[in-house]
Amino acid sequence: MLGDSVVAFEFKRGRRRNIGFLVGPEGLTVSAPKWVPFYEVDAAILAKSAWILKKLDEAHERHRRIESARIEWKDGVSFPFLGEPVIVVLDPRHAFDEVGAVLHTDGETLPGVARMTLHVGLAHNADAAQIRDAVQAWLMKQAKRLFTERLDHFAPRLGVRWRKLVLSNAETRWGTAHSDGLIRLNWRLVHFRMAVIDYVVAHELSHLRVMDHSPRFWDTVRTVVPDYAQLRGQLKEQAVPPW
Repeated sequence: MLGDSVVAFEFKRGRRRNIGFLVGPEGLTVSAPKWVPFYEVDAAILAKSAWILKKLDEAHERHRRIESARIEWKDGVSFPFLGEPVIVVLDPRHAFDEVGAVLHTDGETLPGVARMTLHVGLAHNADAAQIRDAVQAWLMKQAKRLFTERLDHFAPRLGVRWRKLVLSNAETRWGTAHSDGLIRLNWRLVHFRMAVIDYVVAHELSHLRVMDHSPRFWDTVRTVVPDYAQLRGQLKEQAVPPW
């Protein structure tokens, strides 16, 4: 019991120095050294109760936002691309060169107003899975192109070299960097506006200079993305469509 709430949690023992707490999409995980008795674990949970309940509430709210962003894949549905809405148009008349779809822009794009349409080469009776897969294939191609451009833009400014880009579909990570120059970026970043993408790209490239999250690391990020803190907050708060 934490306050008025019954909180279930996963308990792990392992090689560690102290008791740790993690609140993720699946709930609370508590980890403890093998030598710590359970009554000490229980006491630590109670002492941390305010933080745990706050994080669980935040996780629940984030899950609610994600579910509300879930897309019903059909002709005329809208999805975000670079922070702007795009309407899916099933167009079986053409065989498109660009992974079965092509983007059309109808005049000036206004914030929150769908002026872009993605024409997908599918029959009007295509099922939801076919439409989703076609849109995802197009988005992943855009992600590869855009991420490569931004990596090439920021790498010389940070004085680093990246070796290979891999698109990921991780549930909880937007990107990772390896010391050998391998960069992994979540393709779903293309749902966000370009400034947020730039923050993630600069973040991972900065790890090629500083492999931790020390003040020196954030100072490195700041040299190319001065407003990184605001963009980082947007990345945490905004919901993207679950796939």
